[in-house]
Parts: sequence; C-alpha cells; structure tokens
Amino acid sequence: MNNIKAILIDDEERARNTLSSLLLNYCPEIDVLATCSNVPDGVLAINKHKPDVVFLDIEMPDYNGFELLGFFREIDFDIIFVTAYSEYAIKAFEISAVDYILKPIDIDQLKNSVEKLKQKKLHSQMQEQIELLKESYKGDDIRKIALSMSNGLTFVEIADIVLLEADGAYTTFYLKDGQKIVVSKKLKFYEDILSNRSYFFRTHRSYFINVNFIKTYSRSENAILMENSFSVTISRDRKQEFETLLKELRVAI
Repeated sequence: MNNIKAILIDDEERARNTLSSLLLNYCPEIDVLATCSNVPDGVLAINKHKPDVVFLDIEMPDYNGFELLGFFREIDFDIIFVTAYSEYAIKAFEISAVDYILKPIDIDQLKNSVEKLKQKKLHSQMQEQIELLKESYKGDDIRKIALSMSNGLTFVEIADIVLLEADGAYTTFYLKDGQKIVVSKKLKFYEDILSNRSYFFRTHRSYFINVNFIKTYSRSENAILMENSFSVTISRDRKQEFETLLKELRVAI
C-alpha cells in the first residue's frame, strides 16, 4: 500500500505541531501534506492536495469541524477527529468517521486509528479490484473466465460451463468434460460476471445454469435435468421468467 496522504486542521498551533510530530515518529506511513488553522483554509488544502484522510479538530472559530463537510458535494476522503471534547463522539461516528481521538493524544490510540484507516483503505482497494475484475469479464468477446485456486488460476471456457452450484461461501463449477472445480467465492460474484450472457440463468438460490446444457425440463416437478445428469430445482417464482427465456432462445418447451 502507498503512503497515506493527510491534512491536519486544528486552530491551535501547538496541537497541529504535536500531531505532526507524533505522526512523523510513530506513523511513518502517513504523509502530512498540509496543516491548517481553520476550516476555509482546510477546504482549500483539501481541494489542492486531494488527501486520503483529514485529521480534524471540532471546536474552532467561525466554522466547526462538522461544518467542513458542507463545503463538499462528495466526501472522497476519510476523517479522523482529534478533539478535547468527548460529547461529539456519537455524531462523529454517525458521519462514518474512521475514528475519534481525544486530546491529549495517546500514542497507542493514534497508532490504532491509523491501523483502522489502513485496513479500510485496503478493503476499499480490494473491492475496487473485484469490481474491475467483474467489468473485465462483462464483454461478450471474453471466452474464458479465471478461477482462483490455492495454487494459482485455472482458466475455463465460459461456453463449457454446465452449471454453478452454491455451497455457502463456495461455488462449484460443473464443466462439460465432467470436471468439477470448487472456488472460494460466493455464487453471486460469478452471477454478476456472467449475467449479461443470455444463456445463463439463476433457477434457484443454489443454482446458476447454462441453458444450452438442459436435457429435460419437468414443469410439474419444477425440475431441470442437465446433460451431465445433474438435477436442478427451479423456484416457483422464477418459473415463468425461465420459460420466457427458453422461448426467446427458441428452445421448445
């Protein structure tokens, strides 16, 4: 992870200097880009530097720390409040502050707050990577999908996937050649990736099938037999949508 860009906003010069020194000595992953003595200067610094986090005092002349948020349409930075007043803690967490540090600053609490921030950033980056991965698979020209295994990646032809079965936090891929691959991701993850392909359908909370491999369909039993002899249930509330899909794909039912 790259260093975290920070701005400090506090009307007391001594408090700004103390926090800057503590961050420098105990939290080297924090780069302090600017220190400001009031909210208007803080707004200018945020717009200029685009920080990852703002260490923000609450009680200040003219504007308090909470009022800083009103200067932005979108808050794309995290906030750690640093204040001498404990009564604002609930309000701080209501606006999703990373943490709330009381003055005088305890070094261990400061380090814990920075660790919370790092974990939040790491989680956010992982989510962004997952979304990018999903988007990369949504083009119709993509023929293969990468399945993450303990020893690396396994690439399978999307057209060879007979069905996917959910099992808690795991998904089992059943392939045309009879191979079964278990992956430690939920079925919803792969449903999002493959949902733009009209021949895949979620028949049930546990099954996501490729209709090209349907062998038989029993309306009366709400059951589908796949070409690999795997029997799949279709939920009653999905039955009409499923039959409509089959008609659109010119599958006789």
